[in-house]
This record gives sequence, structure tokens and C-alpha cells, in this order.
Amino acid sequence: MHPFLKVSRVVLIISMMLAPFQLPGVAQVKERPVKHPTFYRTIQVDGLSIFYREAGPKGAPTLLLLHGLPSSSRMYDALFSRLSDRYHLVAPDYPGFGHSDWPDPKTFAYTFDHIAETMNRFAEALRLSHYTLYMQDYGGPVGFRMALAQPDRIEALIVQDAVSHNEGLGANWKPRRAFWADRAANESALRTNLLSLATTRTRHVGNDPNVERYDPDLWTDEFAFLSQPGQAEIQSDLFYDYRTNVNSYAKWQAWMREKQPRLLVIWGKYELSFDSSEPESYRRDVPNAEIHIVDGGHFALDTAADEVAVLVGQFMKGQK
Repeated sequence: MHPFLKVSRVVLIISMMLAPFQLPGVAQVKERPVKHPTFYRTIQVDGLSIFYREAGPKGAPTLLLLHGLPSSSRMYDALFSRLSDRYHLVAPDYPGFGHSDWPDPKTFAYTFDHIAETMNRFAEALRLSHYTLYMQDYGGPVGFRMALAQPDRIEALIVQDAVSHNEGLGANWKPRRAFWADRAANESALRTNLLSLATTRTRHVGNDPNVERYDPDLWTDEFAFLSQPGQAEIQSDLFYDYRTNVNSYAKWQAWMREKQPRLLVIWGKYELSFDSSEPESYRRDVPNAEIHIVDGGHFALDTAADEVAVLVGQFMKGQK
């Protein structure tokens, strides 16, 4: 046999032996395409560029996901990757957050009323006529305002670590209440309490003893955002307006008692931003509410994304 033929035969045999061990992504292996990728878009709302993430079939039930402080729509990435095969997910960044415009506080009123109005018009611009509201932290006061203004759009509510009862604001809210009572005298203390690196970390880790479960990029990225020029003023203005949320709690509770919406409450057991009594407070308003305590903190998706996704998926199956 010609030496070249011998070598070729050996190469063929070796290739056949190695075939089962081909690395993913080589030409011989066909990757399964992502059926519902996430799209990163902007839309003009009231002269502002509003950034949002969108995924999933538009004919499926819609989840409108409202983020907290100091996060953005990015906090919902874990749900997008787990639920977009079955549901239409839309997550915007508020004005002053994430990749949306950050108008100057001198010309733009950073109030929860104003942000809720912008988010309602955002939903209109995307022609979202019916949706389940998913509300975390600041998403609560934004979402409840949206629900009361446009109740016919709301199919259900999902509350994840968001407060609508005064008892839910625990002892760490004392300096924050002092800020509401006298802004000038307490502005410096408030900024240290609310916007510092230590507080930004604590929002994520809470009192979880297993701190190694948390990616430190979570709070260092958020602190970098809070440290941008103008952010201290934006966040101080908006948090000063938080006092209007407390004054609105009775109205939101009355709406829940009257409407009895389908309600899922998800709460991180290591949550330190709000009081642990808050989940059961929702049951006073909506006796049929589903309440689940998960293995996470204030941002429960940090460590309990699989569990939260299962709970949300099961809850959404009840949508007609």
C-alpha cells in the first residue's frame, strides 16, 4: 500500500474515533437557534428616549416588569431567559435610570406620579392593552399608580419585595422619614444612607449568611450608576417624593380589596429593606393571594431565579 494511503487510512480512523467528542460550535454540529431572543429597543415617550427589553411571542400573555432602585430592566434578565418561550416580556427603564434618558431635575419632575404617567404612555406606545404587572421595589409605587389609572389593562399583579402598607417600612426607614419631614436638614444623611456602596451591597445580600452566592458586580455596577453626574440629585428628588407613596397606601389597599385582583407575592427571606410582615399584609387585602418566601434577598432573582421563574410560570398559567 502506498505510504500516503496508509497515512490517510490512519487519519480517517482517528477522525471517526474522535467524532463523538467534537466541541460545540464546530461546523459539523448544528446549534439549536434561540427561538425568542431578547431585543434591546428604545421608543420616544413624551419627548424622552425610553429603553426597554422585549422577548417572547407577542400573542402570548404579557408581563410588564417594573424595576426597583437602583436597578434597571437588566435585573429581569434571568426571567427573560427562563420565560420568554411562553410569555411576552417587556421591561422598561424609568426616566433617570439605566439606558433611558436622564433629564435634568431642574426641568423634569422626578416624582412617582410622573414616572407612572410616563410608563402608562410607554405601554400605550407599545400597544400593550392587557398585561400582568410585575412590581419590585420602586415598581410597586409606579405599578399601583398605573393600575389605578388604567385598571382595565391589569390582568393580574405580581409583587416581589415591594411595599404598600406602612408596617412594611421597618426601623431602617427612620432616617428616611426624617428626610421627608425636613429635607434640607437631612439631605446629606439620606444620601449616605440610601446611595452609599455599603447600602447598595446590603440591598442585595441582606442578612444571607451565604454571601458567596452573590456576584459582586451586582452592587458595584449599581454603585457606579449612582455615582454618575446628576444621579445624586435625581435619586434624592425621587426619594423625597417617596413620602407620597406612604400617603397613598390606603388608596392602593382599598383598590385591592375592591377589585380582588389575581395576586402573587414573592418575598426574599433575607430581605432587609422592608419588614418581613409585609407579605401577609397583602393577604388582608386579597385573601386568595398566593404568597411564597424564596431563598433570596431584596433582589430575589440574584439567587432564586429558578424558583421565581417556576412560581411566575405556574401563576401565569391561570391567565385566560
